[in-house]
Amino acid sequence: MKKLIIIALVVVAGWYGNYHFGQKFHTQSANASSEYNQPNANTVLASNEQFKCDGRVYCSQMTSCAEATYFINHCPNTKMDGNNDGIPCEKQWCK
Repeated sequence: MKKLIIIALVVVAGWYGNYHFGQKFHTQSANASSEYNQPNANTVLASNEQFKCDGRVYCSQMTSCAEATYFINHCPNTKMDGNNDGIPCEKQWCK
C-alpha cells in the first residue's frame, strides 16, 4: 500500500511538472515565434549589410557570430550578451 501511494505521488508530481513547465515553454516559444514573424516598426536596413533587425533577440535565432554581432550593435532589446562584454552568443557562435 505504501508503494502504491508513493507511485501515485510521483505520477501526480510528474504530470504537474510536465503541465506547468510545458505550458511555460509553449508560451515562450509562441511569443518568440510571433515576434520573429511580425514586421517590426523598428526594422533597420543597413545599406551595405546582409542583416536587418527583424525582432529576433536570442542566440538560438541567429545563424552566425557575424549575425549576432550585427544584432547586438544595431538592434534594440537583444538578449545575447549575458555578461555585457560586447561579445554575443559566446557559447554558441562567438567562441
